[in-house]
Amino acid sequence: MTLRNSTSRRSILVGALFAAAAATLGALPAHATDHLKVGIMSGPEEEILAVVKQVAAKEGLDIELVTFSDYVLPNEALNSGELDANAFQHVPYLDNQIKTRGYKIVPIGNTIVTPIGAYSHKVKSLNELADGAKIGIPNDPTNGGRALLLFQAKGLIKLRDGVGLLPTVLDVTENPKQLSFVELDAAQLARALDDVDAAVINTNYALEAGLDPVKDAIAIESRENNPYANVIAVRAADKDNPVYQKLVHAYESPEVAQFLEQRFKGSTLAAW
Repeated sequence: MTLRNSTSRRSILVGALFAAAAATLGALPAHATDHLKVGIMSGPEEEILAVVKQVAAKEGLDIELVTFSDYVLPNEALNSGELDANAFQHVPYLDNQIKTRGYKIVPIGNTIVTPIGAYSHKVKSLNELADGAKIGIPNDPTNGGRALLLFQAKGLIKLRDGVGLLPTVLDVTENPKQLSFVELDAAQLARALDDVDAAVINTNYALEAGLDPVKDAIAIESRENNPYANVIAVRAADKDNPVYQKLVHAYESPEVAQFLEQRFKGSTLAAW
């Protein structure tokens, strides 16, 4: 199959899913009475928010989407007032941003869970990793810690007791294979797969790179009791504003849940 044909078929599939989601929504109102500017990551989350936007319009809410390519800017933009809300991060990441940067931002609703996975162009399982193998992990504290917790869960390393959700490479107490953890920007890890033996990649970046977390990951985080649910975040002063609750209700809707199931087939799960 050529790349052109594969891309064309994928576009047709996504278009059909959008059409199916739209068909369940009924007629949309001619004019939305409220407006929110929402920051999201580019890629798969744009597809999800396109459905959210359709549901919200039925409730009289117009959503303007602003896309970002890294995890740092959406919280800066929200805190400064350039955005009304964002929907891209899990709670441990938000908590760390608040602690380190002093943001007055709070979560007001859950969105999705995207179990993080390890990928490789060189081995088909973690057990095949050679002694001294290079492992790419995200360089932000929460997702880097998440990667280390994944390797501990799979029995390749042991971390210091009591590290919680934020271990660092300095907390590795046992490393029988002497794995070398290379910290890179999360957005660069998929492109670095040829330069490392394996890499732990956030699902949004994996999907954007054409990787299928269900089929291609050589290890993946547990879906059960996963603490990394993504959230809708707003400035603390806006947390009780009923307009923002329209956004939450639109995201946590049956239409969006159905779209997630049909489009992502288990790699991206509803978190409400």
